[in-house]
Amino acid sequence: MTVAVDGPVPAYAFVAAPLDRAEHLRLQPAALEALQAAARCIVVDDDGRAPVGEGDTPWMPDPATLRQEAWQHAVFLGLDADGRGWFACDAADVPDTPGGTWIDLRSAAAQWPALQTTAFAQARAVLHWRRRHRHCGACGARLAYLRAGWLGVCTACSAEHYPRTDPAVIVAVSDGERLLLGRQPGWAPRRWSVLAGFVEPGETLEQTIAREVREESGVRVRRARYLGSQPWPFPSSLMLGFEALAEPDEPRPNDDELEDARWFSRDEIGAALDGRGGDDGLLLSSHISIARWLIAHWHREGALRD
Repeated sequence: MTVAVDGPVPAYAFVAAPLDRAEHLRLQPAALEALQAAARCIVVDDDGRAPVGEGDTPWMPDPATLRQEAWQHAVFLGLDADGRGWFACDAADVPDTPGGTWIDLRSAAAQWPALQTTAFAQARAVLHWRRRHRHCGACGARLAYLRAGWLGVCTACSAEHYPRTDPAVIVAVSDGERLLLGRQPGWAPRRWSVLAGFVEPGETLEQTIAREVREESGVRVRRARYLGSQPWPFPSSLMLGFEALAEPDEPRPNDDELEDARWFSRDEIGAALDGRGGDDGLLLSSHISIARWLIAHWHREGALRD
């Protein structure tokens, strides 16, 4: 399979208008300092929220007002199309943040332009890692952060620690005519989505799909094909999207993971996508998610065939 890196941008969040991560600059402190005068800084608090400025756009501090401590702790995210540097700053290092509205990433993805949304997702993920990896997992000593914030080095045993991303498969499973959806306990009434699960050590992605779908629903997958991916920084996942062809087994949901699982017809999915379900209709995943995109892809393109 050929993967296009310059094709159409999928209609889900956190993938459009990515920054040039300019990794070579992470080892050039003088070059990074030169970028600070015109820098854009995404401020994120402990709950993963960012402050909102005028016009429902992200509030960013004047770089000239940031203390040296803030720059020392900031993570370099990359360069935008104009060559301007973008950084992620912990709200604790920016004491003059506005006291108004703070917004979570999911809400921002539905309101902000792609550039700010994608940068916010990157900032949220890397700062979450930094906040929860302050000590060495080998000996417990404090970490010192190098490479513009992307490498933690133990101050005692010199072990290196890098930001982690947890791969998870998310899959539109069809028996050729119907789409398999499940719902988790605690979801809003009538909310359904495609199945997903984390990759375990020693597994291929295809093996994960077969295992997760069988474990959660009792349905046997025959084959699968990769379609696309989405960073999902809640807190640190990468959703790997697939379509799969399965046996027309009667779903038997695993009570530990799903409240229910069932097959839906093309007409039912189409009504939900178009908002024609009414008060009793099916509710699908958010428009910002690859889950919604996978469902729409199945409805538009049809099922995977043998």
